[in-house]
Amino acid sequence: MPADTNPAGDIFGGWLLSQMDLAGGIVSRWRARGRTATVALDSMVFHKPVLVGDVVSCYAAVERVGRTSLTVHVHAWVERGDGETLHVTEGTFTYVAIGEDGRPRPVDPA
Repeated sequence: MPADTNPAGDIFGGWLLSQMDLAGGIVSRWRARGRTATVALDSMVFHKPVLVGDVVSCYAAVERVGRTSLTVHVHAWVERGDGETLHVTEGTFTYVAIGEDGRPRPVDPA
C-alpha cells in the first residue's frame, strides 16, 4: 500500500488537505503581500474519494479580508484516468499575515 493511501486504498485525506493548504497559502501570501500562517481549517467537505493515479488540481480564492486575517476557500478537482473531471473536496482556511517580528500584522484592505 503506498504511503499516501488510507486502508481502503484511496488517497489519504490528510495528504489532500495539505495540498489544499499549500494552494490557500500561496493565494493568502499573494493577497497579504508577505508571509502568512494557517491558523484554522474552518470547514472541509470530502465529496468523492481521490484514487491512486488521479491528477489533482487545487484552486483557491480569497473570500474575506479582515484586519490581520484572510479567509480562503479552496476547491480540489481530479482528472481520472478515463478523462472524467470531478470536484472532490472543498474547504475554508483562515490565514494570518505575519510581520518580520513574527507577530500578526495588518492586511491592506484594497
